[in-house]
Amino acid sequence: MSGEFILSELSRVYPVSRETFERLKILVARVEEWQKKTNLVAPSTLNDMWSRHIADSLQCIKLKPDARHWVDIGSGGGFPGLVVAAVMADYEESSIDLIESIQKKCSFLRQVNRQMQARAKVHCDRIENISSTIAQPEIVTARALAALPLLLELSSPWLLNGATALFHKGREFEAELADCDGLWSFDLVSHESVISTDSVILEISNLKRINVDAE
Repeated sequence: MSGEFILSELSRVYPVSRETFERLKILVARVEEWQKKTNLVAPSTLNDMWSRHIADSLQCIKLKPDARHWVDIGSGGGFPGLVVAAVMADYEESSIDLIESIQKKCSFLRQVNRQMQARAKVHCDRIENISSTIAQPEIVTARALAALPLLLELSSPWLLNGATALFHKGREFEAELADCDGLWSFDLVSHESVISTDSVILEISNLKRINVDAE
């Protein structure tokens, strides 16, 4: 596929600048290179990187285009974290923190961030160990990390203080929502994915912990 065609297809989801497109090309190239020695994405998706991973991640920016301060948990192969970082590099007053506990994947995230000349901060630690040291974001993202009850627990330091979550989920999300009953209350908007009919992005805000002992 030509660069012009890819850029046109991405713009159907979110209109990226040419500078951002060049950064995203670096990300795709590094994923293909690193995938040979560590599992960053499902091997079956490598031939469809621009749609399955890049455009899929851009949906987060489409939903919150004015947000400038992001945290991505379980950043792994960089989706959506490094895609957000590539876009945010166009904005001076922006930040994104990437949290990943596996050292090899942290090395990947740092290399790509450096080569893209983005401004992400990579934290190589467990989420629960590092959350108190990270500035309050507007948006918290996660993709293919954990079931929803655990995601809410891991991101609660920010969500309880007013951040909004954007979590990629498959069609089983309703069962995961049911598992949150009695544990959390929150406002929910379920966004149908424009990339896959089997996926949604859950927008969660106004998170509150349910105090079972008080009932």
